[in-house]
Amino acid sequence: MMSERIRKRRSERLHPRSSPEKDNDLRGLHNATNCTSTEEDTEDNEVPIQEEEEGDSEEDSEEDSEEDEVSEDEEATGENLSWFLKSLSLVVGTALAIIMGYHYSLYIWTLHENRLWFSKILEVEREISFRTEAGLYYSYYKQMILSPSISQGLHDLINDNNTESWRTINILKRFNVYQEVYLATLYKVISLCLQSVIEPVYLYINSVFALHGVYIISLYVMAWLLSGSWFTAVLASAFYIFNKDDTTRVEYTIPLRESFALPFIFLQITLITYYLRPTISRNSQIVTLLGISLCSFLFVLSWQFAQFVFLLQAMALYGTVTLGLAPLSKIRYILGIQGVSIILVCILQFCNEMLLGALVLSFIPAAFIVLHLQKRSHTSTNIGVNIMKVLGYGVLVMLLTFCFNVIVKYLINLDDDQHIFKFLLAKFQLSSARDFDALVYKCNGAFQFLTYDFFQRTSSRLLFPIYLVTIVTLLICVLISVIQKWSLKEKTDDDYNGHLLQDHPELAYHAIQSVFFGVMALTVLRMKYLWTPQMCVLAAFGVGSPHVWRFIFKMFGITSEQYVKFIQHVATLCVIVVLTYMCLPEVQHQLSLLREFYDPDTVELMNWIKKETPVTAVFSGSMQLLAGVKLCTGRKLTNHPHYEDKALREKTRQLYQYYGRRTPKEVFDIHHSIGTDYIILEDSICYARASAQGCRMPDIIDITNGHLYSGADPTEEPDLKSVTTPRFCDAIQRASKEYTKYFKMVFKNKTFRLYKLNKDQNNRKKQI
Repeated sequence: MMSERIRKRRSERLHPRSSPEKDNDLRGLHNATNCTSTEEDTEDNEVPIQEEEEGDSEEDSEEDSEEDEVSEDEEATGENLSWFLKSLSLVVGTALAIIMGYHYSLYIWTLHENRLWFSKILEVEREISFRTEAGLYYSYYKQMILSPSISQGLHDLINDNNTESWRTINILKRFNVYQEVYLATLYKVISLCLQSVIEPVYLYINSVFALHGVYIISLYVMAWLLSGSWFTAVLASAFYIFNKDDTTRVEYTIPLRESFALPFIFLQITLITYYLRPTISRNSQIVTLLGISLCSFLFVLSWQFAQFVFLLQAMALYGTVTLGLAPLSKIRYILGIQGVSIILVCILQFCNEMLLGALVLSFIPAAFIVLHLQKRSHTSTNIGVNIMKVLGYGVLVMLLTFCFNVIVKYLINLDDDQHIFKFLLAKFQLSSARDFDALVYKCNGAFQFLTYDFFQRTSSRLLFPIYLVTIVTLLICVLISVIQKWSLKEKTDDDYNGHLLQDHPELAYHAIQSVFFGVMALTVLRMKYLWTPQMCVLAAFGVGSPHVWRFIFKMFGITSEQYVKFIQHVATLCVIVVLTYMCLPEVQHQLSLLREFYDPDTVELMNWIKKETPVTAVFSGSMQLLAGVKLCTGRKLTNHPHYEDKALREKTRQLYQYYGRRTPKEVFDIHHSIGTDYIILEDSICYARASAQGCRMPDIIDITNGHLYSGADPTEEPDLKSVTTPRFCDAIQRASKEYTKYFKMVFKNKTFRLYKLNKDQNNRKKQI
């Protein structure tokens, strides 16, 4: 292609087109040859001079053509060199991305191994290390592995009466465990093809760590797309790794749903960043939309909280297009992909009502309606009028969302998500926190407000200060762009040109979305893992953005692009060096720490249950512990930590009465009615001292029952009454006849007490 352009330029220079004026001059010269003899004589006298001049012009033209050829060769050499350097940069940047993804996977694998000595501990210890929800999810992977066939494993998941002994549930409908099904199927296929295979647990954890290698590559590419430099991408990755305490917890919560889901949402955001570029070709748009669709689908399939993340993203996309900073046609496609992804996952999950009643699934059609009305409305150049319009459209889309959501929930009779709204109302003190579900969430550390030490840690590692400056600058640019957009006199339906961010709608999207993610993280601490990765990308962009440095140089009258690129790379490199100097010693220290899993009491409990209880035995206990019981022993449960079902939440509240002030008969009747065989009591819960008053589990049960909890001031809690009934979990230790009549202690160690219900004895008495 370059040689063709050079030949074309040479042809144009050697054979220039003549203009009409030059043609007239040539005709005049031809007519002059027919003049009088005097003129002919004069012309004859001038012939030698003319011939000499023509000779000189030929020499000059030859010299010019030689100079043109030299300049063209130099230009061709320059273009070839430029193409080579760009290709080299692309190869180096891509290689660095792959290397960084691989080494990050190895890094978190090493941290996990060093923390637990995972490769050397017993199988039961490995399983116990998957705490709470993580153990529950991994148990389905183990169940599929142990199943005689894939079809039998799927049948057992669809018709499960072990997770909730008092009813049969569809695991694939209730939980997001398709990743466990896929990995178990993959393991079975590999084991059929290869004689020597890795242990099932290593296929599982290595798959998650590899996925997080892809995760950091997606952040790398996102920063590269925003800044145009892989130096900036390296800085974004460095921010993410050195702020690991606040960017991820994958090395100790491997099976959690977010460990699978977060890589997919950031892959999707990376593709959206590319898709929103104005210069992208149509074929590239189609391929990118397919990638966005796949990532969106896998994200929803992996995490029950994906619907809330999608709601924030949909609101950010809606805000971007409403302000006129992104093309309406592209935003419509992305919103449509979100809706289709949720519906497809809903079908795969046997019409999961929680997905059908998701707020985002009501927001998307509401946004389509409002955007259609907005497109047809008369545009104004009055800024005040436009502000009122944006606010009006915002209120309208929220009202429509609320109406659609109420109608859908009424039609499908959905109230399983009410605990979320109760929690939010209680969190912001808009209602009295006397509800069990609201208190459980409110007192859980993962659902607290973002703590101050988060800002201290991220500031000490340079992330938060740089991010803050960047996001404020971007929001100012968004504001300026909106004012410029509204000031234009002529607008087209899908036109977003003529403003500061006209060539970079992806920056407007990132700025608005980061604000939404930040608000969510400030409200719910657990959601900081959604905000901090984007913080890393935007902070790196703030340092290595050519737009920033170009603007600074223009203030000093410098317009050289070479200076801009040079300072851009130097500044990025300096921050990388400083960050590495500050944080690398801590990373090396973490890698040098060698620990070992040690929980002998839980190991002893699990081994006793496996040896001394029948396979069909039903266990009741804390949600967190029972997940481990199912994983390690395969016994039946009465409750578990997946808390998204109304009937289960109510059942958990009843079962937890053994931590309240209840008589032994009341506790026995509750557990006997649902078929409990054994109750596991934990002293760490019964005598909880670490939690704040009012947030200990016995306190929560007392408040729910209307009882005054331990240490409470009666004057501050007038609606709670004092009762004399002793706390069950404490009083049962005295083994009085009143308690031994219903419960028999069969196991005890420093942490746990296991009681068997005396069902046969009490049944005989009832018959008599």
